[in-house]
Amino acid sequence: MKRNILITGGAGFIGSHVVRLFVTKYPDYHIINLDKLTYAGNLANLKDIENAPNYTFIREDICNYDAIKEIFKQYDINGVIHLAAESHVDRSIKDPFIFAKTNVLGTISLLQAAKDSWNGNYEGKLFYHISTDEVYGALQFDGTLFTEETKYDPHSPYSASKASSDHFVRAFHDTYGLPTIITNCSNNYGPYQFPEKLIPLFINNIRHGKPLPVYGKGENVRDWLYVVDHARAIDLIFHKGKIADNYNIGGFNEWKNIDLIKVIIKTVDKLLGNPVGTSDHLITYVTDRAGHDLRYAIDSTKLKNELGWEPSLQFEEGIEKTVRWYLDNQEWMDNITSGEYEKYYDEMYRNR
Repeated sequence: MKRNILITGGAGFIGSHVVRLFVTKYPDYHIINLDKLTYAGNLANLKDIENAPNYTFIREDICNYDAIKEIFKQYDINGVIHLAAESHVDRSIKDPFIFAKTNVLGTISLLQAAKDSWNGNYEGKLFYHISTDEVYGALQFDGTLFTEETKYDPHSPYSASKASSDHFVRAFHDTYGLPTIITNCSNNYGPYQFPEKLIPLFINNIRHGKPLPVYGKGENVRDWLYVVDHARAIDLIFHKGKIADNYNIGGFNEWKNIDLIKVIIKTVDKLLGNPVGTSDHLITYVTDRAGHDLRYAIDSTKLKNELGWEPSLQFEEGIEKTVRWYLDNQEWMDNITSGEYEKYYDEMYRNR
């Protein structure tokens, strides 16, 4: 094998798309998918490649340093793509400790294992850390965008934990010379996203005629990126990105939440054969989230100019593909919302 790449969080939403891309595109790479299989990790996301000869799955916690160090040794890891993270803002408000543990201490565990394993022999090695645009804080409605030079200003326990992990990644490069790259991405959407997130949650609620809870007046703005385009960017940056640099990955695709929701309603109703406006009454305004950032918008110009990446899909095309996928995969969605998949994995791994 040319490369032995450890992908953390590879059973999650973005991670599963990255794992699938690397396993299928690089048959001479050995892809080791490490995932704790918390509520957001589901091996059903990778059914199509689970028996590939260049793919290995390991259930483990990134905070377990001794286990991580042994994995580096056993599989001769020479590349890391680190996606494993707690990522839901509402959950971070309720329990910031788990976010600090996983996102900060888990990242340190991986960094230390890479440093110890590679032991200064950094040629051909890379620790690639995936972060979020939320570390930059919030923008006003003035046309400004987050760039790679934007000062960090996190406002939630989630974004604070990711900002901290970014700082540790940079510190390991500056202190030990560890070859690192960091990317900060905008909101992703597409197949296999856990249905606590806005788009799959609302698709499922519309299907069942349930309320669509909108924070505040729905005026918060987010930049949306199709997850397959994000995976393409990760592939490109992993192979051609500049060591010790950082890149923003965004869709140049800003939407107010309420406008996005109306597009989702219109698309779901159309694909279900419902008359226009059938599900509009499901919109329900709720108390705004604490510390809810007003606007995020990513400037991906650097990535485009230096490495030639840009989004491949217009949003309307991407959202229709996404809605159609969730409607065509009811069994996957029902299995997730019932929680049966968690019980299955707990029982399966308990007996090993």
